[in-house]
Amino acid sequence: MSNDFTLSAEIRSDYGKGASRRLRRTNKFPGIIYGGGGNPTPLTLDHNEVLNHFQNEAFFSHILTLKVEGGGEERAIIKDIQRHPYKQIVLHMDFQRVLMNEAISVRVPLHYVNEDTCHGVKIEGGAINKIENDIGISCLPGDLPEYIEVDLAELKLGETLHLSDVKLPEGSTATDYTEGDDDQNRAIVAVFQPRAAAEESEEEDATSEEGGDAPADDKPADEGGES
Repeated sequence: MSNDFTLSAEIRSDYGKGASRRLRRTNKFPGIIYGGGGNPTPLTLDHNEVLNHFQNEAFFSHILTLKVEGGGEERAIIKDIQRHPYKQIVLHMDFQRVLMNEAISVRVPLHYVNEDTCHGVKIEGGAINKIENDIGISCLPGDLPEYIEVDLAELKLGETLHLSDVKLPEGSTATDYTEGDDDQNRAIVAVFQPRAAAEESEEEDATSEEGGDAPADDKPADEGGES
């Protein structure tokens, strides 16, 4: 993993909605870290520092370093983020401590590659519908990938890739589905025919059907004079 994300934090002693509102007025917000054999510890985080990291997709699936004032450093992953419904404001964050010899469960971004050379798009005029943007996996912290690639080059019009089609990195297992369980094996991406193209095709079919043999009344009369 090429990125190294570090966050500054303080141990929080004030609790409740009123305390959280006071924090946010100072451009800070509450959080908590738990797991990894340690006690849950309430934290205070700097809003601008966290928001800057949000610009990097890798931030959400990496092991982070939390520098906790008065508590040393903690290695952790993000487990939950509570955001304001419509403002760019973080309300709360949950972190889980990481032990390098224990597997962790995390969601990893899916990167779709070869979209421009996809058979169903380039040859058949289809369009790509990305249904899922990430996948849940379990692995040791040292094996955690930054993202997982899904190759679309051979995907044809009308075809769909499912969770079971994702090639996971060595040492990783899927947590979103169980192998052989079709109910859990949901679609992640498909190539479909755009509506405009479908309507044009239907119009061409209709025109073709109307252009059959001419009615009997419209056929030319037999050669020869009148009787």
